[in-house]
Amino acid sequence: MAILPILRWPDARLSTRASAVEGITPGIHRLAQEMLETMYAAPGRGLAAPQVGVLQRLFVMDVTWKTGTPDPMVCINPEILWRSAVVATGDEGCLSIPGPITRIARAQAIQMAWTGLDGLRVERRLSGFAAICAQHEYDHLDGIVTLDRLAPAERAQALSQFDAVAA
Repeated sequence: MAILPILRWPDARLSTRASAVEGITPGIHRLAQEMLETMYAAPGRGLAAPQVGVLQRLFVMDVTWKTGTPDPMVCINPEILWRSAVVATGDEGCLSIPGPITRIARAQAIQMAWTGLDGLRVERRLSGFAAICAQHEYDHLDGIVTLDRLAPAERAQALSQFDAVAA
């Protein structure tokens, strides 16, 4: 397997809505494995296919590996079915926008359905950091990055931190 290059904002592919995965092929299995390796090496807790230049609706995440037992998830064609009315604002970083940590408001809990690598449909309620991470990666599938969720002044501040890192 290989560590994949992670696209950096403002690459246009990061602003493009991804297409559905049409079938779980050996290529999708390989992509998922390489994305997990890339995520762990970055080191991140989530990575969406558009971040590695593949405009398909697939993301991987593992919210526990840094502090406990790894529990990787591969989410193919995910759908957020429900979002809690309770919203929390928290710090988020992004592997495609290295440097700034932004404050993003997200639902504290979601109900999400997706297909796993085994072809079976999964539906699960996610809460806390898992819900936040899944929403962040799901945004990438719709061509949304954290900067798009900020007010103009906050965005300008984040971009100044990003520019300093990118320079």
